[in-house]
Amino acid sequence: MDNMSPIKNYNKEQLLNNINAINNKNNNSNTTTIIAEIEGEIKREYKYVDKGYYMAREILMTEITYKKDLDVINVWFRDDVGREAPAECEALLSLVKPLAEAHYSLLKGLEDRILDWEGRGAARATPGKIADVLLAHLPPLIPLYQEYMDEHINVLERLEATFKQNSRFEQMYKDFETQKVCYLPFTTFILRPLHRLIQYRSLINRLLKHYGPNHPDRSDALTVANCLKALIDPVPEILEESENIAAMCELQKDIVGFDNLFQPGRKFIRHGCLLKYSRKGYQQRMFFLFSDILLYTSRSQVTLQFKVHGHLPLRGVLIEEPEGELANCGFIIYGGNRSLTVAANSYEEKEQWKMDLKAALQEARDNTDTQVTYLSLKSCSSSDEMVDQCGNDVGTQTKATTQRSNTIVHVCWHRSTSIGMKDELVAVENQLSGFLLRKFKRSNGWQKLWVVFTNFCLFFYKGRNDEFPLASLPLLGYTIGPPTVEDAIHKDFVFKLQYKNHVYFFRADSEYNYNRWMEVINSTTQSKMKRKLQQLAKEDSIESSPEK
Repeated sequence: MDNMSPIKNYNKEQLLNNINAINNKNNNSNTTTIIAEIEGEIKREYKYVDKGYYMAREILMTEITYKKDLDVINVWFRDDVGREAPAECEALLSLVKPLAEAHYSLLKGLEDRILDWEGRGAARATPGKIADVLLAHLPPLIPLYQEYMDEHINVLERLEATFKQNSRFEQMYKDFETQKVCYLPFTTFILRPLHRLIQYRSLINRLLKHYGPNHPDRSDALTVANCLKALIDPVPEILEESENIAAMCELQKDIVGFDNLFQPGRKFIRHGCLLKYSRKGYQQRMFFLFSDILLYTSRSQVTLQFKVHGHLPLRGVLIEEPEGELANCGFIIYGGNRSLTVAANSYEEKEQWKMDLKAALQEARDNTDTQVTYLSLKSCSSSDEMVDQCGNDVGTQTKATTQRSNTIVHVCWHRSTSIGMKDELVAVENQLSGFLLRKFKRSNGWQKLWVVFTNFCLFFYKGRNDEFPLASLPLLGYTIGPPTVEDAIHKDFVFKLQYKNHVYFFRADSEYNYNRWMEVINSTTQSKMKRKLQQLAKEDSIESSPEK
């Protein structure tokens, strides 16, 4: 599942493999020449030794992506759905339009400043400053962002209510989500302004940490940080509620057999793949953990939706450690007179599930609200015990289900892993955009691509102005690190991504960008639990090592 489809899409990989060949045909040059030009670009980048330049360029490149994400709503959605259903879209479009227009101006200012910094602009401004551009554009936007923060939850809830009342609008909305320009679930674009505020804080703090006390840009950077502080401080708490609503809306589209998933007080905690024991042995199942209930499902080969087999209200549930071969990765969930024996794909995954389950169980015990009713717990029928295989029934997939099959829940299914809401909130801050060179394990040349990292996934564009990605690489389950000696990669600033036998090499244009790509990918592909376990193992190793 390394592209925009749930299965291997050879044609799209070939398209990316042939980018240089296409350029060759158009330019009557050869691949060696194109690679040489790329090498020349990288060598020219080496002259920028000031880390502040790369920080400023990161602000610009992530702003490019943010502006395009705003345009998904303000341009594409407005022209497609808003024209047909203006009343249903009015609240959302009226909030996004002034932000999108203002960020046109900010983006232009950032682009001009970077050109000046590189000595290619008309103004020939003194290199070394970027915060003055932010200061000129961001503080005036505070009222717009404040209004967005106040109203966006109403927009999310209104959209969900409208789906139930207006099937025509719901279908238009779903059709829009199948368009290539809508490369993420639409609710993600609605939350983008809040994501960007958190990113601004991180980007500005990174500048301040880098600047010395006498840096000419420090005063403006401090002023921007102070101006935005009151606006940004409550965002994480607000976003936690917003992301929960968005998660419920998205999961309702994927789950069959459990209506009215979104209820007041219910919080999404974790979803992921576990092996569930039955009389036919262990079967792959998708589990959905909420603050009051645990669902377990199987995935339909035709619709790609998850059919509910059963569920356990968490009040009264117990967790027990098994003995024997299941001791490392398995655990038992008791609910009423039933029990579920499950196994994760690793000890780390098991501990993550146990930690979230225990927290949810305690919250359920503390919650005295008994208003929510549940379906009766039922066992799986024999036909339900069939586990679909990745790639079956491709010919029966509709355009809509194929598009949704690249969302996080489906990646978890194919990679036999899980993701929690806390992981998704961490990922909000760790987004990155920029040019990278990409090389496949068995290819000779490097392809220069515009790459966007968001929602645990790399999206590849031929250029930064492209309207939609050519392909994508979901990174859940991947490891990241430098190439090994056996890889025989004799280039600077190269990192390696690997999942089983899938191997990709990416090359940055500077040490700073190399470190940033490693940092953001690591932060969202390696869970806190895994880092904690690794740290404990390291400490145990130090304590047990003999004194020298």
